Amino acid sequence: MQEFDLRNSGVRDLNSALHQADAEGESFVIANPGGKHNIVSGAMFSCEVSVHGHVGYYCAGMNKSANITVNGNAGPGLAENMMSGKVRIKGNASQYCAATAHGGLLVVEGNAAARCGISMKGVDIVVRGSIGHMSAFMAQSGRLVVCGDAGESLGDSIYEARLYVRGSVKSLGADCIEKPLDDEHKKELSRLLKQAAIDDVDVDEFKRYGSARELYHFKIDNVGAY
Repeated sequence: MQEFDLRNSGVRDLNSALHQADAEGESFVIANPGGKHNIVSGAMFSCEVSVHGHVGYYCAGMNKSANITVNGNAGPGLAENMMSGKVRIKGNASQYCAATAHGGLLVVEGNAAARCGISMKGVDIVVRGSIGHMSAFMAQSGRLVVCGDAGESLGDSIYEARLYVRGSVKSLGADCIEKPLDDEHKKELSRLLKQAAIDDVDVDEFKRYGSARELYHFKIDNVGAY
């Protein structure tokens, strides 16, 4: 196990260690992150990373294979462009978490702020609490599960991502509509909740949202929606 105390060592040293081939199968424990930015950025190998405290901007960005747990809150840009692996936040996440993320699983045990999952491209996101406005804006693929409420303009200009919300939705964005929650979707939702270690909610309480597919090609009748 490798230990890093960020009061005494730099974020660059930590990230450099995560980029080395001998990080494969290793465990990393990070103490005193102190809200520093870019912590655990670009982890390339399958390893366990535990951060004890709050992190700043772009934590776990570009994660490839690591299993990362943050025992605290996360600033903007959490898991941005994540490719695979797993990121779990024990607290709350700020704006645009998992933006443009291509794969893997992000679990936020608290709430996520505005633009959660913006332009997501295959990632799975499970939020135990609620999410802010403009979440899943231009979401292309992947799944977003929200056990709480969603803010304004959910799924604006969405493509083929699937959105599951248990609570209320303040408003839907352009071309986003409610869709049937069939057995196929309930099985998918159950699997995602199990992966997120959430076992006290009923899949029947969720609603599913997705694209109406009216904005894929320009139509003069829809000009006001673009």
